[in-house]
Amino acid sequence: MNKVVIGIGSNIAPGENIRKARIILAQKYNVLAESEFVTTQPIGNAAQPDFINGAVLIETQATYEQLAKELKVIEQQLGRRESTDKFAPRMIDLDIVVLNGKITDQDFHNRDFLKNAVLEVLPTLKY
Repeated sequence: MNKVVIGIGSNIAPGENIRKARIILAQKYNVLAESEFVTTQPIGNAAQPDFINGAVLIETQATYEQLAKELKVIEQQLGRRESTDKFAPRMIDLDIVVLNGKITDQDFHNRDFLKNAVLEVLPTLKY
């Protein structure tokens, strides 16, 4: 069984979209812990609404590749459309941040809000 931390963020109807994402994740996976969700300022393009960000720790038998595909499907179900702008507003953003104790998303090192959320659900993480 794989233990995975998924970062969750939204700045388009964030309360509603994060609520829906958390429900879907709980239906599909065993959710072990959830971080506090915090308001953060946008990165890269300041001319957009603030984000709400947090993380969940799940257990799944899916591989990294399978889970990444499943998360993309969830994002699409919630109305996310692909954009070439990495910093564009988004309905929902679901990212694999840690897989079995290994950091897989380098934003962990660059974004304190993400690091704090991850360490809240996985305080024993070595980084």
